[in-house]
Amino acid sequence: MDWLNAENAIAVGTAVLGLVASVAVVWYERRIPRRKRIGFRVQMDTPIGSQARNGRRTNVRLGLFNDFSDLSDATLVLLRIENDGVQSIASDDYTSRELHGLAAVFTGRTIRGIAVTQPANAAHLMGHFTPAAGLRYDGDTLYLPKVPLNKGQHFKVLALMTGGAVGDEVEVIGGIRDGEVKRNQSTTVDDKPPLFSRPARLITVLSTVCIIALASIIVMGNDVPLPIGCARGTLTVTGSTAFAPAAEELAEGYERACPGSDIAVDDHGSTAGIRALDAAGAHAASSGDSPPLIAFSDGPKPNGYPELRENPVAVSVFTLVVNDRVTVQDLSLAEVRKIYRGEIRNWKDVGGPGLPILLVSRDANSGTREVFQRRVLERNEPANSSRDCRTKDDPDATVIRCELDSTAQVLSTVARLPGAIGYSEPRSASGTKGLHPLHIDGQTASIESIGTSRYPYREIEYAYTYGRPPADSLASSFVNYVTRGAGQDVVRDQGHFPCLSPEGLRLCGGL
Repeated sequence: MDWLNAENAIAVGTAVLGLVASVAVVWYERRIPRRKRIGFRVQMDTPIGSQARNGRRTNVRLGLFNDFSDLSDATLVLLRIENDGVQSIASDDYTSRELHGLAAVFTGRTIRGIAVTQPANAAHLMGHFTPAAGLRYDGDTLYLPKVPLNKGQHFKVLALMTGGAVGDEVEVIGGIRDGEVKRNQSTTVDDKPPLFSRPARLITVLSTVCIIALASIIVMGNDVPLPIGCARGTLTVTGSTAFAPAAEELAEGYERACPGSDIAVDDHGSTAGIRALDAAGAHAASSGDSPPLIAFSDGPKPNGYPELRENPVAVSVFTLVVNDRVTVQDLSLAEVRKIYRGEIRNWKDVGGPGLPILLVSRDANSGTREVFQRRVLERNEPANSSRDCRTKDDPDATVIRCELDSTAQVLSTVARLPGAIGYSEPRSASGTKGLHPLHIDGQTASIESIGTSRYPYREIEYAYTYGRPPADSLASSFVNYVTRGAGQDVVRDQGHFPCLSPEGLRLCGGL
């Protein structure tokens, strides 16, 4: 009886508890009515456009859809919403304070139109599907009214969408009083899930096996298993230097929560990160593997990388910064554009001191620079004309402009050179002495006011993976941590606005 120590006693007790719990689950499902529940399942997700991303050979199309170029990447999704509990659901059972009861989010796609259908014995439900009752769609989100559903009733929504790819995430968000909204496994189109389905029985048996295996591992003295959702291994995070401080905090937070994980942040700029991920993915794919690499990008990837899968993380704001010798605190958008066109070359022309303007910029790998050009300048920056950021190497150049490799280099150079102007994310800029941020048209780079501000220098931050990593991989687990898990608090604390927050869904869909 030497094996019957405290640790092994706990293991055996855990196994017994698991068996009892499994039997209790079966008994509960058979004997006790379940809570109110709305289930949803995707019953069809198919491409209808010639350029739709579906991982298969392009589908055959004849007639109608050939005539519309804006439907070249179109897809059709059939979503079934059902009352699969044992209690009826009334309109006031929905917990949303908004007019709508549920929100269906088709990540990465834009809804172009919808059609709602219902069984013949529930035709009266159509009276609830009106804009006045909350039916509408915006970007990738479909808002559904608070539809009362008797036990076993359902309705379906057929959505026409563009963008994204077949198989992209579809999620239904909402709450039911004393109940839940839950994804169901789709079988045939109109199958009704049984009270205790074969998958449910299988899950119960597997749970029992897992609990017994866990007890056996403890008895044998093996390592304690990881928390749910964690993965072991190594991972490299590359890409945006502006997002690097947040990426480092996210990596450290994940490593603390998930022992056995090792995440390194190696930032080289958004474009460089996208290229590195694509190259690593192509190499790994040749041997059937998935690369242990994620790339953060300020804004969407460039064209030409069809295998890279985007995961919206947050809305990021950026700011212009100037040397403290420049007393200017605010520039109009027109003045900013004139400065970068070379039409304004001295700070005295915009109410500042008599100092020549020095443009300190990022290289072509920078997502921060790409966002600045697209969102603020609406054109490319002028050519690089200086190696030391002080004097022209090209006497014919209209501006003095240099290019540096990182946000940190831009900030230190602007702080050192009187008359210098550059750009950065706000948190890093606020921690650098010798410079201050510039307002644009009186508006600040503030994440707190991003929902109501028209401040132009902002963009969505994306986490890119090569295709869809295996569900049990560290890459997949880390992306879930960043976009849906506890990492969202880190993202917010680092000065970014999470995309999957209620307000973030609107902001990320509107940029």
